[in-house]
Amino acid sequence: MPLLEIIYQDAYLVAINKPHDLLVHQSPIARNAEEFAIQLLRDQIGQKVYPVHRLDRKTSGVLLFALDKETNKALTEQFTNQTTTKKYWAIVRGFAPDELTIDYPLFKDNGVLQNAITKIKTLDRVEIDLPFGKHQTSRYSIIEAEPLTGRMHQIRKHMAHIFHPIIGDRPHGCNKQNKLWLEKFEIKTMLLHAHSLSFQHPKSFETITISANPSTMFLKVVDQLNFSSFKNVIDFKSL
Repeated sequence: MPLLEIIYQDAYLVAINKPHDLLVHQSPIARNAEEFAIQLLRDQIGQKVYPVHRLDRKTSGVLLFALDKETNKALTEQFTNQTTTKKYWAIVRGFAPDELTIDYPLFKDNGVLQNAITKIKTLDRVEIDLPFGKHQTSRYSIIEAEPLTGRMHQIRKHMAHIFHPIIGDRPHGCNKQNKLWLEKFEIKTMLLHAHSLSFQHPKSFETITISANPSTMFLKVVDQLNFSSFKNVIDFKSL
């Protein structure tokens, strides 16, 4: 694998733009994986790293690591206390609402029900000449999602709950749409990208905001669907 893209680094922290399909660490549900962000980054910078939070294997974007246990503890507390701000971009089925706060509890693997809240805002919508089911066209939206709680697969589950599943999401998405995208566009990865993370630096106490450009594949889909308003917002030509 090529070198990881480091998007922030100081004496205490390092952040990467995690590519799609890279696990943060070893997992019993993906025993066939041979590469992990922790080991790759450790080898790349030559020192031990501590993941402060997680991203799904198929999600790209900002992934933050601490360089010592004390910094890791301080940052982990910020995530636990929900004082960080995380924003994601996702391409979803249908015309999503302009703005919506999704307040829908989610079950943990052990059956415990937890509150879960996600704010979404639609950045652009398109309707393309692509028959699907009984419809002669297909509609898609690109949204910004801000999870106010940190539940597993929260954005994925919440978007499925409001019937705007993320393209390429398995198992929470739409299998028929995923098949369509694989056949028509050769897209099999989930179109979810963690584009920014804001937090208080544990040493300087400054507010730090780290941003990550979407993957080439994500941008290819943006271009194919011609999300023109979104492309203007992110200065598509400079990416």
